[in-house]
Amino acid sequence: MQRQFSKATVSDKAERTLKAGHPWVYAEEILSVSGEYENGDIVDVYSLKDRYLGSGFINDNSKIRVRLISRNANDRFDGEFFRRRIRYALDYRRTVIGEGETCYRVIFGEADAFPGLTADLFGDVLVVQVLSLGFERIKTMLFDAFIEVFAEYGVILRAICERNDVAIRQKEGLAEEKGFYGDHRLDASFTGLTVIEENGVKYEIDVLNGQKTGYFLDQKYNRLAAAKIAKGRVVLDCFTHTGAFALNCVKAGAKRVAAVDISRDAIEKTARNAALNGFEERMDFITRDVFELLTEMEQRKKCPYDFIILDPPAFTKSRDTVKNAIKGYKAINAKAMKLLPRGGYLATCSCSHFMTDELFRKMLAGAAEDAGVQLRQIEARTQSPDHPILWGVPETDYLKFYIFQVV
Repeated sequence: MQRQFSKATVSDKAERTLKAGHPWVYAEEILSVSGEYENGDIVDVYSLKDRYLGSGFINDNSKIRVRLISRNANDRFDGEFFRRRIRYALDYRRTVIGEGETCYRVIFGEADAFPGLTADLFGDVLVVQVLSLGFERIKTMLFDAFIEVFAEYGVILRAICERNDVAIRQKEGLAEEKGFYGDHRLDASFTGLTVIEENGVKYEIDVLNGQKTGYFLDQKYNRLAAAKIAKGRVVLDCFTHTGAFALNCVKAGAKRVAAVDISRDAIEKTARNAALNGFEERMDFITRDVFELLTEMEQRKKCPYDFIILDPPAFTKSRDTVKNAIKGYKAINAKAMKLLPRGGYLATCSCSHFMTDELFRKMLAGAAEDAGVQLRQIEARTQSPDHPILWGVPETDYLKFYIFQVV
């Protein structure tokens, strides 16, 4: 692409935000646009004093009017530009995750200067979510770049799966869809089921129909932290999904582990994953609403577990519902704290950006007070480093994970 783009002039507020490192410009912060453009085009962004601030995709359909992809006025947004960016992202992952790892988040949106794009690698399968119109328009070039760069690193991709079945695409004026992108299902026989390994545990995942991109990679090291506590203990893994926390605990030497989820499909997947690893004899698989199960144990005053793991889905996805979410988090954590014997262990987390660490800690303190216990903190963690937190972009900081002893 040539460097002849329309020019968007933005407010002083937007200038301050962009200089602080955030890549978004909101609709009300655009003061004028000179030159013709189509939605999804790249525009150059300038301050009121005519200082270049960056270049990014513009979309009049979105409240986030411009998403910066570069702050270098000399960049040319061709295939080599994106290959270079992908190499940079891969080199970072190979450093912080390890060269031998085969499953990790390759692109974490804004944190990798790919705002509106997520890409997860599962062995030889790449799963991509395209959440901005700009990337949607150039995705053929982008996917070709992924294939070429992975080949440079010795990874021959079997398929590229698009998981664009998310409502946020509607805010960009894009339809929800999923499937294999054109001829990028390089193995025509691939249906979406694949076996991966993380922390020495094997999982069968469905990249086409599973939640999000098929598997939650952000808890990788938190699972190891929980597993370290689990040896010799009786563990209750709540909201188990694919059984990842449960299976890590069994591998680490837990006496017995119960995996609980309201979804029968999730429990069936967990059972299959347990069998895949030969762990099923030390596990129980329970299809129940977690709130109801904990309430029932509380009423019976009978809890056989001395380690409870709470990994619920996000209770809030907006600022408007944070107060209700806090009530939900507090209720479930207080129940777990009451159930555990003194000296028992609790691992608890929130995956909502809007449930800040400050709010989460305050909620936990309130839950402990309601339960009549004290919390001895063992671990305070966040998402794995392949989901990097970029300072200046608070949306990249979302996962809170704590391990306590209840005393």
